[in-house]
Amino acid sequence: MNKIDLKKLADYEEDFALWSAEQAALIRAGKFDRVDLENIAEEIESLGSNEKQEIESRLEVLIAHLLKWERQPEHRSRSWSSTIDEQRYRIARRIKHSPSLRTYPGEVFSELYPQARKTASAETTIYLHLFPETCPFTIEQILDPDFLPGGL
Repeated sequence: MNKIDLKKLADYEEDFALWSAEQAALIRAGKFDRVDLENIAEEIESLGSNEKQEIESRLEVLIAHLLKWERQPEHRSRSWSSTIDEQRYRIARRIKHSPSLRTYPGEVFSELYPQARKTASAETTIYLHLFPETCPFTIEQILDPDFLPGGL
């Protein structure tokens, strides 16, 4: 990035990358009177929100793949098991880095289930109404690295 000129600061709405670099430089220089506190506070809050969204996204994919694994044993593949393992690993890593989110998957998995169910139906030849309306797995099973519905 080019050298930062702290005389005229970038607008948050016009150049986010430059604004971010300038705000970091101001903080490092101890020029707190020039720091855009409101927007910095919003950005910090959004970081926590991004962590939750990442867990939600991965949990939804994980549930869909567990449903597919359970309902289509004849189509089970290394790709499916790899996706299941990857989602569990990534969720565990997020929780390791943000332990306050340890209970978050359990708080949201039932609200994510309807979309995971639709995804599983869309990615298989199984009609939506043939998938259970409520999640057939507990959150402990979903996150358990050794759990696969119906076995291997």
